[in-house]
Amino acid sequence: MTQTSISFYKMGCSGNDFILVDNRSGIVDEKNLTEWIASICRRKYSVGADGLILIESSERADFKWRFFNSDGGEVEMCGNGGRCAARLAYLKGIAGSHLSFETRAGLVRAEVSGKRVKLEMPEPTRPELDYPLKVEKETFTVSSITVGVPHVVIWVTDLESSPVSTIGRAIRHHERYAPAGTNVNFVQPLDNGVFAIRTYERGVEDETLACGTGSVAAALIACEKGMAASPAPFQTRGGELLNIYFDKNGDGFRSVFLEGDTQVIYEGQLWEEATLE
Repeated sequence: MTQTSISFYKMGCSGNDFILVDNRSGIVDEKNLTEWIASICRRKYSVGADGLILIESSERADFKWRFFNSDGGEVEMCGNGGRCAARLAYLKGIAGSHLSFETRAGLVRAEVSGKRVKLEMPEPTRPELDYPLKVEKETFTVSSITVGVPHVVIWVTDLESSPVSTIGRAIRHHERYAPAGTNVNFVQPLDNGVFAIRTYERGVEDETLACGTGSVAAALIACEKGMAASPAPFQTRGGELLNIYFDKNGDGFRSVFLEGDTQVIYEGQLWEEATLE
């Protein structure tokens, strides 16, 4: 799959963690790529991560990225992963503090200031608000929007007792969102103007400690419902407060940005043994 060993970086933000590889020289082989990524993202058996990011050369921007969930599936966008990729590109001299990179969802801009990164999100679709969705003999009122990747948002009054894993999994696989599926966010407005959020992530197939695009999706739907203005603060399960910036533009939104801190955890060498069962 790879040469004897390759350099990688472990980074995190908001409780999400990622493996990043500078693949501009093509050190990662495309053969069996999905299986390889799923193998090294396994916790306890290998490096372990919510996803893997390949940084590659681009003729249109400072670099191109490819983002893979921990199951090895490639997706268009990940807000928290994008912030990590932007900071690593800056630290390695691939780009300046104001940069752009190519994604499957289009070109994305970012601003790096120390550990903090402000990342532009792909242009969202028009949100669909407050429609009934029958799940496991219950009917939930949900809203949905795509911000590079699809999201469903459910408003709750008790976030701690919300059935994130069970109902989240059922909605993720609901026939309405087939075949690609959707991410599912449970959101509770708090008295201090902050929104608390928990997310079931497609591809990870479980609750994660944060989801950047999920917070963006919930912020835009909250604005559409008259519940939030820019910047909207979101408290993730991992404890970080993310700021979501946006401009309302008629029936849609523009200049949508996600801002928060990033963390470089360690740098290492990935050996072939990391992929062994």
